[in-house]
Amino acid sequence: MILPERAAHGRNSEPTCFLLIKSYVPLTAILRFNLFLNTRMKKVDVVLGLQWGDEGKGKVVDVLTPAYQVIARFQGGPNAGHSLHFEGKKYVLHTIPSGIFREGSINIIGNGVVIDPVILSEEIAKLEKDGVDVQGKLLISKKAHLILPTHRIIDAASEASKGKTKIGSTLKGIGPTYMDKTGRNGLRVGDIVSGEFEERYGRLKEKHIELLKQYDFPYDICDYEKEWLAGIENLKRFRFIDSEHVVNSLLQEGKAILAEGAQGSMLDIDFGTYPFVTSSNTLCAGVCTGLGVAPSRIGNVYGIFKAYCTRVGSGPFPTELFDEDGEKMRQIGQEFGATTGRPRRCGWLDMVALKYSVMMNGVTELIMMKADVLNDFDTLKVAVAYNVNGKETSEFPYEASEKIVPVYKEFKGWNCDINKLRRYDEFPAELKNYIEFIEQETGVPVKIVSVGPDREETIVR
Repeated sequence: MILPERAAHGRNSEPTCFLLIKSYVPLTAILRFNLFLNTRMKKVDVVLGLQWGDEGKGKVVDVLTPAYQVIARFQGGPNAGHSLHFEGKKYVLHTIPSGIFREGSINIIGNGVVIDPVILSEEIAKLEKDGVDVQGKLLISKKAHLILPTHRIIDAASEASKGKTKIGSTLKGIGPTYMDKTGRNGLRVGDIVSGEFEERYGRLKEKHIELLKQYDFPYDICDYEKEWLAGIENLKRFRFIDSEHVVNSLLQEGKAILAEGAQGSMLDIDFGTYPFVTSSNTLCAGVCTGLGVAPSRIGNVYGIFKAYCTRVGSGPFPTELFDEDGEKMRQIGQEFGATTGRPRRCGWLDMVALKYSVMMNGVTELIMMKADVLNDFDTLKVAVAYNVNGKETSEFPYEASEKIVPVYKEFKGWNCDINKLRRYDEFPAELKNYIEFIEQETGVPVKIVSVGPDREETIVR
């Protein structure tokens, strides 16, 4: 093989080659061949939230899964709560991928996820009680990190010590687990079958007990530790995998894979409203590190957003409402955390934040949830810019704070019940205007509109 050579060419001439194998090969031919290869290679499609979480990802994954053989979680932990409604039942999944209900599906908990054996075991038990074959469908990455009982205590102690500056942690031990992961102290699923598990667990537990001495925080881990060790035993009946090899092998076999995100883009550890964020990368880029796939293997990116905005816990929320409209959204939308039960803060759609998330994720298709919650509003508002210290901007700032004053554009509400509508051409003109404005602003089509919590209340355009 001859090394690549750069052909000499003038300003208006085409490059004649970029790779030599005995003879020159035209660049256009190479590009056509690469395009052919790319169309033959399966890609990982991604579904994720574009706001502060709770966008309705569970329902969307459930609706999309008939087109996929593999559904994989790539980050987060049991602080996630994905709600699914079908056949008159409601299910809330915290760690298990939302494709678990589909026959013949493969569900993978990826290496980027952190796992609490107690919560996962409880989740498994509920599903198995309803006849779901969890053991036959669920695979767990050996490289996924374990949440220890002491991680939960550290989380609670740290949050309590912050007083008014607390970040609104779910107290599930997520942050301390990721800290141990990056600090190279963590305990992983693969350690369970290593033969040195008890020793490694004891060593990390003692390290945590020493750390807790800096807090004035009473605790007793005995009962939870017993449940935790029982959860570890329960997990041993599942298949632990080298997920990066398995995922890439499934792609080579032509399997369609959907990566399921948790939390929301505005909670990303790097690009969210820091420090009021989660401890993992919730953006599309997290798929690569959370499952072990190359960036070139990312396909469609489905970005989910509510027709309005919500947030749980502390942190900036420029369009938050403190009036009757906000409470009306909360009650109609049943805006209470699926994991914590905490009331969610509610506000108008924030186009500045939405466009930021679309840009960061490379979203190819938008999915709008809970349009029906706005059925009874005479007037709707959308923040199209921010006024920060007297200057108007459409870019999301380095530090979001109370200094942000949203600049709103008003829309006439549709003032009718859209829950029974099943085709886009049945939508009232006001709803169509709202959707088409979002498409124009983001440059991305809204392909799915949800008009209710059930599977059937989903309109594909």
